[in-house]
Amino acid sequence: MSSCETVAGDDRAAVSEPSWEPAWDGAQRIGGRLFGLLYGSSLVYNQCWEDPAIDREALELGPSDRVVVLTSAGCNALDYALLGARVLAVDANRRQNHLLELKLAGLRALGHDDFFALFGAGGTPRVRALYARLRPHLGKETRAYWDRAIVTFDPGRTRGGSFYYSGTAGLFALMARLYIDLSGLRADIDRLLAAASVDDQLRLYRDHVRHRLGERVLRVVGGSAVMALLGVPEPQRRLVHSHPGGVVGYLRGCLDHVLSVSLLRENYFWAVYLNGRYDRDACPSYLRPDGFERLRRGLADNVRAVTATLSGALRRSGETFSAFVLLDHMDWLVQHPALIEEEWRLIFDRADPGARVIFRSGSPDASFLPPWVRERLDFDDARARELHARDRVGTYGSFHIARVVD
Repeated sequence: MSSCETVAGDDRAAVSEPSWEPAWDGAQRIGGRLFGLLYGSSLVYNQCWEDPAIDREALELGPSDRVVVLTSAGCNALDYALLGARVLAVDANRRQNHLLELKLAGLRALGHDDFFALFGAGGTPRVRALYARLRPHLGKETRAYWDRAIVTFDPGRTRGGSFYYSGTAGLFALMARLYIDLSGLRADIDRLLAAASVDDQLRLYRDHVRHRLGERVLRVVGGSAVMALLGVPEPQRRLVHSHPGGVVGYLRGCLDHVLSVSLLRENYFWAVYLNGRYDRDACPSYLRPDGFERLRRGLADNVRAVTATLSGALRRSGETFSAFVLLDHMDWLVQHPALIEEEWRLIFDRADPGARVIFRSGSPDASFLPPWVRERLDFDDARARELHARDRVGTYGSFHIARVVD
């Protein structure tokens, strides 16, 4: 059985890390400091914010693949494992790996109904009894964390009554839910969730909701403090603000896309924050009965987690990999070209011939990559644009698919 590996803290210290305090003044500086504080000590993401259905098509993973992915909430690492791939999940925030290890423990120790009660419904009054079954499967550090934090799965004791309103992204989701209720938008949101078709949904959105999410609201969402809660560092926020329509145009375009690409009630990335839980018919693949059973019967053993920077993990690894899933990680380093160059040298050093790479960005293109990096990557821009247009998350400016070439 697989266990989560924690790389010693001196590994992270040995890697030159960017300071998350940008050169901006006022609110931007406060937001940068808040991001550094939260990211270093808090669970930020309680679900992955990248669409694994798009990743599956882009990467065409199979049992022969060895994948590196940034952990986030671990949902997509488990999704790739369902394809038979061996997955190394890497995150510099140890809390994110603590969440993945809790999910792996649940896959080994619980039946599907109890597992869904925790990670699908967002909690149960029986959480203490279930945790007693999970605890023996956790590493020492992870056990110490969940001994304190398992309360976030207790509906009677956690904010909003759901794990999906915990973590810093969850706090923003709860604030958004309260805004919907207090502003009188709840009835219109409920009508969106009940729409019979995407066309009906778009009509309801344009007639009753879109104009009520005005510039002031979107500017608050795009502010430094809120973006810090959502796990968006200042370098990435700068990319968003450089959008031709600014942060307001960027966010409005994201919402327009989300409401046009699929039914909101079937779009689990957004519906979970509106409802505080996943629906059994609209949830990540690891929560579905068939996905759960296949992971429990052995595929979960294909997932290994490492707490380190991506550069640190690749430097220590003796493995090579056929796929690299970088999420939006390049945006985090865009103001630190030396770190981007260091990371790509390590990626190329650990890449199998023809290895695939995917990443997302708040930028409309990948021009921020050094020229020598782009020369080593054969981009499939047409395929990336086609898949990006179907992405259900809809919060990124671009999606990139490439193969490593000699």
